[in-house]
Amino acid sequence: MKPNAEDRRIATEDRLRAALAARAALVTHRDLCRDVPPQGRSWGVRRVHRVAFAALGVAAAVVAVCLLVLLPGNPPDQAPARPAGTPGISEPPPSTPTRQVGPSDADPRVTGQP
Repeated sequence: MKPNAEDRRIATEDRLRAALAARAALVTHRDLCRDVPPQGRSWGVRRVHRVAFAALGVAAAVVAVCLLVLLPGNPPDQAPARPAGTPGISEPPPSTPTRQVGPSDADPRVTGQP
């Protein structure tokens, strides 16, 4: 006959409780107080990781800013435009001369000339 699953669980639980009680009987207050407690703040692994990640973040930000500023895709600085000159004094003659219409160029029918 097989023992019931409930009976096996109770037996295992009883043996586990007995083992833990025996182990607890071996520990005294002198076993717990051997070392001097730590003084002040200690640098734990989490704190070191936090500082390291912060430093990596700052370094990545600096690299990103440098790449954005120094990339060749930015338009180069253009030379400033020449200042405008005074009309009629320093301007060269216009490329297409303007022709003034006078009485000789007018329609002969209007002026009465043949």
